[in-house]
Parts: sequence; structure tokens; C-alpha cells
Amino acid sequence: MDLMGDMARLGETGCPDTLDGAAPLTEPAADLPGDSAAASALGAELLRRGELSAAEPQLRTAAAAGDRAAANNLGVLLHQRGYPEEAAVWWRSAAVAGSAAAAHALGRHHRERGDEPAAAYWLRQSAESGHTLGAYALADLLAHRGEDGAAQWFRAAAEHGHREAAYRVGMLALRGAERGEAGASAEEAERWFRQSAARGHRKAALRLGTLLEERDDLREAGRWYLIAANDGEPRAACALGFLLRDAGNEEAAEQWWRRAARDGDGNAANALGALHADRGELQSAERWYRAALDAGDVNGAFNLGLLCAGQGRTAQAEQWYRRAAYAGHIEAANALAVLLLQRQDADGAEPWFSKAAEGGSVDAAFNLGILYAGRGDERAALDWYRRAADSGHCEAALQVAIALQRDGDTAGAESRLRQAADGGSAEAAFRLASLLERAADEGAGSAERAQPDEEATECERWYEQAARKGHRRAQVRLGMCAAARGDVVEAAHWYRMAAEAGSSNGAFNLGLLLAREGAEPEAALWWTRAAEAGHGRAALRLGLLAARRGDLAEGRHWCARAVESGPAEVAERAARLSEALRAELSA
Repeated sequence: MDLMGDMARLGETGCPDTLDGAAPLTEPAADLPGDSAAASALGAELLRRGELSAAEPQLRTAAAAGDRAAANNLGVLLHQRGYPEEAAVWWRSAAVAGSAAAAHALGRHHRERGDEPAAAYWLRQSAESGHTLGAYALADLLAHRGEDGAAQWFRAAAEHGHREAAYRVGMLALRGAERGEAGASAEEAERWFRQSAARGHRKAALRLGTLLEERDDLREAGRWYLIAANDGEPRAACALGFLLRDAGNEEAAEQWWRRAARDGDGNAANALGALHADRGELQSAERWYRAALDAGDVNGAFNLGLLCAGQGRTAQAEQWYRRAAYAGHIEAANALAVLLLQRQDADGAEPWFSKAAEGGSVDAAFNLGILYAGRGDERAALDWYRRAADSGHCEAALQVAIALQRDGDTAGAESRLRQAADGGSAEAAFRLASLLERAADEGAGSAERAQPDEEATECERWYEQAARKGHRRAQVRLGMCAAARGDVVEAAHWYRMAAEAGSSNGAFNLGLLLAREGAEPEAALWWTRAAEAGHGRAALRLGLLAARRGDLAEGRHWCARAVESGPAEVAERAARLSEALRAELSA
């Protein structure tokens, strides 16, 4: 967003800033044809009052007599009356005689007519004579032409109180700080923005509010946003809305967003659309998203796509995504590619994924990895996974880790697993814990394994992170770690959580724990659940229980399930038990 000030124009300069010479008179002076100084002063006073017809003869008389102040002010009068060429003649006369104000006016006259070399010459004359407006106009011209010296003259004007110049110096300092230029800093930018904002520059107030918000000084940021918003700056009204929303005052936020949206701020219209969407008011949300798009904010099209996709209106979602993607919206390009991929159009999806990924979308880079992996191109998939992982995508880091582990690069795999686990991937946390546990087992004998009173090992901490995110295998492993420490209550907690989520191993282990504690009937319930899910060992346990209580037919039933489910060792034991039960039934 470009917040630089507009190019100053000659017509914007008010009379009080351009009148040159004597101070205004308290009363009109008598017409003194022979006294050019008095005529000049009287003409200046009449010009200040807006009495152009009365001022003109006075100023012409004095200017003709060589009064440079009168010549400058006559130029101002003629410019206001619509005679710019004659005005330039008198300004030139005054400027040649040393009037800095006239040189400034003449310079701006030439600039508006496209004669930039002449403009630069006269504006430099004005600036070097200490004229504040001349210094600013020269800086503005130099900046426009990309020439050196603009910063110097902006600063000169700012130091004499020119608010637009102070704003421009602040912007230069801010951009210099972003580029890491020596001497430039956000603190310097803030100082200039404060000076400009204090003089009523609303864009400076907006920028100042942004800087303060970035360093969490929300109260003062809100004050400057409010000042700028009340002065008619819609972006400040929008920013104030976000501050209020984050503070929990949604009602006030909505009011400011509406004000900003009415003034053409697309970001505020999008915020209103999201607000109504969260409330389930989809028609209102769509209306505001369309308003954002009408205001030139392409996010409106992307949000319309999301809204339609959420309602199952796939064809309309595709249209909006395409509109946003063609306008350069990176996430819209990714969303469009995902939509195409979902309907099996991989060839159509690939260029949009590529466009989004090249534009910086980490999700698109990850999705390209998935697309290439689906085609069997593991090398290309890994390249895109790496790219996404290097940009912080945790699931991509997990895929890179799996590939490294498959290739035997344990150290590289561990590093990527840590990245993914730190990013919140439950699967990565589980795999990291398993890797660390195996490394510990390989590096130490059983006597050196964790004792009941020891703190949880690092692998247990990763198992717990995954378990708390609902990872069932991690829950089972965490239960086993707790059981190894003798913490039956903790073990039962994790086994039960895994079992209730559908883990047959969790159900089996919970049954073992309950059986050891003498709760065999409840253990049988959990073994039954595990066996019906295909757990061979649970089925064998149920067969043994049935045989023990003499229910030979049920025992053979569960033995058959165990043989079917395996593994081989279990199947072999179940077959022997089934044969023994058959023999006893035949006896």
C-alpha cells in the first residue's frame, strides 16, 4: 500500500503562504501612486481579503516600479484569475530580483506544464534561499525523477515544520530500516511521523499508529488511529476496528469497519464479510465481500470463493478463485488448484500450484509435493517438500523426515522431525519419540532403562505431545512407558483413551492391565472389542478365558479368530489350543 503524499500542485498553495513582502495592513492604506512600497502593502492586504479587483491596480503599480514583493503577489493574483502565463512573467521578474517565494511559484508553474528542467532550476533557487515550500517542491521533483538529493531537501523542509515533508522523511527512514540501511531506523521514522501527525497529517497518524501497534503499544496506537479516522482516513478506521475486535469490542469494531467500508476501504469490507460469515449471516457476508471487490480489493473475490466452497457451490467457488488468481492472489491460485485436484484434474491443478508456489505460498509447495508423489515422482515430490519445509511447513518437514529415514539418514530425519513436531504435527512427535526410544534401546542395556522413580524421558515427552493431540499409537506407547514405571493409573488412563478412540492395541493392553489388577470381567470386555477389530492376541486371550471356564465352543470360536488375525506365533498357539478343545469336545 503506497502511503506517499500526492505531488503538490500550484493551485493548492493558499495566499498567506505565497504573498511576499510587507506584513498585512490593519486598514486599507490610501492610494499613494508615488509610493510603490505603500501600494505593494495595500495590494497584499487586499489580496489577502480576496478583493482581487481592488488589489490588482495597486500591485501592478508597485510591480511596474520594481517592487519584487508586488511582482510575486501580482503573479499569485493572476494565477487565481486564470492567467497563468502572465503570472509566470511577473514571478520570473520577482525571482530574478531574489524572491524565493516567486522562484518557488515559477518552479511549480513549469512543473505543471511538464518542463521539469526549468522547474528544477527555479525550485533549487527557492530552496537554496531557505524557502520551506521551495525545499519541499524541489525534493518532490527529485524523488519523482529518481535523482539524488530528495532526502536532503525533504529533511530541510521538515525541519522548518512542513508536515508533508516530515511524513516523507519518515517514510524514507522506515523503508531504509526495512532494507537495513545504515542510520535508518523505525525510531527515526516514528519521530518524523509524530511531528507530521501533530500538525494534522492523517497518513502520518496512520503510520504512527501502525508502528506503535507493532510494538504492542495498543493504547497510543488506538489514539492515533482515532485521530486519523476522525480526520477522514478510512485505513485508520479499519485498523481501529481490528484493535477493537481484538480487545473484545466487536460492536464498536463493526461500526468503524462500516465507516471505513463506506469510504471505499476494501479491507474493512472484507472484515465485515468475515464478521457476518462467522455469525452465519451468509447473504450479508457475500454482500460485503462483493463491496470489497468493487473497492479494488482482490481478497473479496478470494473470500467469495471460500464462502461458495463452504456452501457446496463448487462451480461458483471456482469462478471466484479464478478471478482472484488471475489478479495475482497467491492463495486463490492454491485454492483453485486444490479444487481442480479434488475433481481429478491434476493437469489443470499443476500450473496453478506452481504459480502459487513460485509466488511464495508454502501450502502450494507442499501440495505440489503431494501431486508429484501421487504420480510416483519421488524426487520432484521431495524437492517441493523440502522447499515447503524450509519455509516452515510442518507436514512437509514430516515428509522430508520420512524420506531421510528411509534413506538411512537418521540425524537428518531427527532434525526434520523436531521441526515438524515443534510445528504441531502429532505424527512427527510420535515418530520422533519412536526414533529416540530406539536410539536409547540400542545405546543402553536393559539395566540402564528408565526406573520407576526417574523423570519421564525425552521420548515420553514427545509421546505425550502426540497423545494429547489424539494420536492413538502415541497414547498406547505412553501407556506402556507409564506401565514400565509402575504407574498403573497413568497407564490405564492412556490405554483407555486410545481404546475409546478405536485402538485395538489400546484395548488389548488395557485388558492386560485390568486382568493383572483382578478385574478380569472388564478385561474381557476390552479384549472382545480388540478381537472384533482383528487383534489376534486379544482373541487368543478370550479363547483361553473361555477354555478355563469350560465354554469349549466359545473357546474354539475365539481360537479361530486368532488364527485368522495372526500373527504367526499367535496363530500357531491358537491352532494348538483349538485342537485341544476339539479333542475334549469329542471325548
